[in-house]
Amino acid sequence: MNVHRIETTISQDRILTITDLPFQASDAVEVIVLESSLKPSSVNPYPLGGKPLRYDAPTEPVAEAEYNVMQ
Repeated sequence: MNVHRIETTISQDRILTITDLPFQASDAVEVIVLESSLKPSSVNPYPLGGKPLRYDAPTEPVAEAEYNVMQ
């Protein structure tokens, strides 16, 4: 099976035109139209990227009071 992928947009009149395909005339082909899942997002996927980090008492135990309750 020879697969050819092309990305294009639908025109205002909702017509899709595909040109310059790498197939010969009279070749049987199957056409599947999928909505692209790679839409640009206005949401930053890394909201903390580049932000300064600060550790308060990095060597102290975390949630020590809760640990003692469990014993």
